[in-house]
Amino acid sequence: MAKKKKGAETKAANGNGSSVGVLPRLNLQYRNEVLPALMKEFDISNVMSVPRLEKIVLNMGLGEASRNIKILDAAVVEMAALGGQQPTITRARKSIAAFKLRQGVPIGCRVTLRRERMWEFLDRLISVALPRVRDFRGLSPTSFDGRGDYTLGVQDHLIFPEVDYSKNEGSKGMNVTIVTSADADEQALYLLRGLGMPFRADTDQEEAS
Repeated sequence: MAKKKKGAETKAANGNGSSVGVLPRLNLQYRNEVLPALMKEFDISNVMSVPRLEKIVLNMGLGEASRNIKILDAAVVEMAALGGQQPTITRARKSIAAFKLRQGVPIGCRVTLRRERMWEFLDRLISVALPRVRDFRGLSPTSFDGRGDYTLGVQDHLIFPEVDYSKNEGSKGMNVTIVTSADADEQALYLLRGLGMPFRADTDQEEAS
């Protein structure tokens, strides 16, 4: 009976009632290592005020989708494999004659990840996908938006092993936006560095090399 109660408590901690029984690796790393380090570094006394991850948004823009719907269909399948849930279709907000684009035409897809899926995707991004980028020299630490959110541009989505190369119709670019509760970019950078995001040391060093 006690064992059953313990499992229920674990599900509640997971936040989505999943039966996995354990928290994602990066979530545990945040709780055990990153959170205490953030409190000490920024002199935060209230644990509820410590910066945390809120969601990750994957967005794939496909201009050719307005002329070839098969490209969009393939992208939806691939993004579902990356995020573990069905993405939504994005549509043109207005007509642009120069690009032969009409308002309401499908032009891409996006998915918002939270809780376990968010942590698991970030873990795969850091430990599997980014190391597969050719001539990778680290992420820019200046791509924050001033509100603690970070956007990473992926030029080739084939760096993710979840994408079936044999069924792929070519590489596609996508944006990965990591939304945090941090009030400042400095805190968000410290948070993501603690989770293992491979940022370059500084921009001056990059220019010197």
